[in-house]
Amino acid sequence: MIGEVHIAGVLLAPIAVYGVLSAILFLACRMVLGRSGLLARVWHPALFEVALFLCLLYLLVRFF
Repeated sequence: MIGEVHIAGVLLAPIAVYGVLSAILFLACRMVLGRSGLLARVWHPALFEVALFLCLLYLLVRFF
């Protein structure tokens, strides 16, 4: 777990940094899933996307 992040005199909580990194990874995964056609086969795409984002956020927090 990283400590507080100092950006331009503002201290950010680590979860904010993890959230931004998770969002970047999520957008990349969403693009790949959309182009491959797998996202169209999911029963509830919005629910799947939220779950994917939360899984990515968990993995970032857990392993970094």
